[in-house]
Amino acid sequence: MPLAVYILGLSVFALGTSEFMLSGLLPAVADDMHVSIPRAGLLISAFAVGMVVGAPLLAVATLRLPRRTTLIALISVFGLGQIAGALAPNYAVLFASRVVSALACAGFWAVGAAVAVAMVPVNARARALAVMIGGLSIANVLGVPAGAFLGESLGWRSAFWAVGAASAVALVGVATLIPRIPLPDEKPRLRNELRIYRDRQVWLTISLIAFSAGGVFCAFSYLAPLLTDVAGLDEGWVPAVLALFGVGALIGTTIGGRIADAHLFGVLLSGIAASTVLLVTLALLAQYAVAAAALAFLLGVSAFYTAPALNARLFNVATAAPTLAAATTTAAFNLGNTGGPWIGGAAIDAGLGFASPAWAGAALTVTAGVLTAISLRLYRRATPSRVVTRAAPRTGVAAEVGAEVGAEVGADRNTGRSTN
Repeated sequence: MPLAVYILGLSVFALGTSEFMLSGLLPAVADDMHVSIPRAGLLISAFAVGMVVGAPLLAVATLRLPRRTTLIALISVFGLGQIAGALAPNYAVLFASRVVSALACAGFWAVGAAVAVAMVPVNARARALAVMIGGLSIANVLGVPAGAFLGESLGWRSAFWAVGAASAVALVGVATLIPRIPLPDEKPRLRNELRIYRDRQVWLTISLIAFSAGGVFCAFSYLAPLLTDVAGLDEGWVPAVLALFGVGALIGTTIGGRIADAHLFGVLLSGIAASTVLLVTLALLAQYAVAAAALAFLLGVSAFYTAPALNARLFNVATAAPTLAAATTTAAFNLGNTGGPWIGGAAIDAGLGFASPAWAGAALTVTAGVLTAISLRLYRRATPSRVVTRAAPRTGVAAEVGAEVGAEVGADRNTGRSTN
């Protein structure tokens, strides 16, 4: 695996810490900003909305720009967004800083994922993406609990300052260690990339990603109040439980990344089913502290076990447009990250209690499982994607990847394997 892929993973550590650290800071932010916990939870949704909008927007806007320069600019804007959040005098400014940070984060994910995929063979996509997702997992292991610890010890603003510092380190790594990625001889054309949206498998994959992510983060976004108000844990234990979720995420990413290239649909179906069972169990046993902590760990495993496969699946069905594929994947995940916390907050506001987001999350993951089964059935019955076979002539890495995927899909039809 090229060193540059690991640098991207380290950069994602800073991005992921900022995206998810509010899960452990909601009570403190709500008190300081004089808002309710569900309204503070909208800061998580705000970040996700910025990711949904920013990923395709910035992917299109930077389609013909040098990749390394784009990554440097985006990580710089992200770091400035963290500083703005740390200095925010009120809820509105904090909300705006989250949106700006999310736009930069989305662009970095989209361009970074496209760069990672371009640097590896087609049969190593899931592993390359797993390295990037591994940065997100480490953020959950170290960054999110550290943010909660800082929030508990020095105030929630200190967590934003820490992420700003991590962003500066990431900026140095990107500027010095990411190689220059040459643009293809034929400049990318937006019209050609937009053709991926004619394929129903692309839309099915977008939907199953959104429902799968939404189900998990519907519950995860309100894990801190569930642990303190339902399970009866002291606030000091919240960072430790969040760290357990992160350890589970790292384990899940490692396992899923190793086997998703060979058994993609098997990983999707088993991982989504496991998440559903765990969410239902969490809703039933939330009042028991030990059970809640153990289930948080297992939910991290199941959720991130599927993440490399979800990423790779969309790249496989949208090979003709690698940049928009990365952006679309980012947007799909964050559609779930937007809807999940909103649905969880609505359940709490309805008076159903802090365990209700787990029930709502289970309903979302059941839907994701149904969509995965439909996608698998269509895959087994269909011919190779018309988007791949009819794409305009391409050069360089994109052309080689498209040819390999077309051959791989044809081989799968003959051997009965389900690698895509």
